[in-house]
Amino acid sequence: MTSETTPAGHGRPEALRSASAHQGAGVRRVCFQLLVRPELLDEYVARHTPVWPEMLAEIEASGRRNYSLFLGEGGRLIGYYETDDDEAAQAFLANSEVAGRWEAEMGRFFVGLDGRPDQAATPLTEIFHLHDQLAAASAAASDNESNAS
Repeated sequence: MTSETTPAGHGRPEALRSASAHQGAGVRRVCFQLLVRPELLDEYVARHTPVWPEMLAEIEASGRRNYSLFLGEGGRLIGYYETDDDEAAQAFLANSEVAGRWEAEMGRFFVGLDGRPDQAATPLTEIFHLHDQLAAASAAASDNESNAS
């Protein structure tokens, strides 16, 4: 992997996949990035229009929901999903025959990827979430009102 062809940190399996530490128990928001080979962009998009029904069922059965992929300039692919237990979702998909077949077919589309795309994608660190900050601001305002009384 070289910095000319791979975004910083791309394909680092040692990177944490779980969502940011500041998230509490419950829903985990996971965002990741991959780089699609520019010469394969059209085929990559076509392969997701639509995804195999059995793969959609496996993603859902893994506990991932609200899953989206966004394709940017130069083949930058950003994925986002929510789950209650990302480790369990990862393990489910790692052991899924259907996901194994899908990922084996998808692997050739990515630049600088070591391993299955669903297991080796670079996670992004969440630095802002509107709902979390509104809740914190509301709690702080309530605390200030209580202390002022």
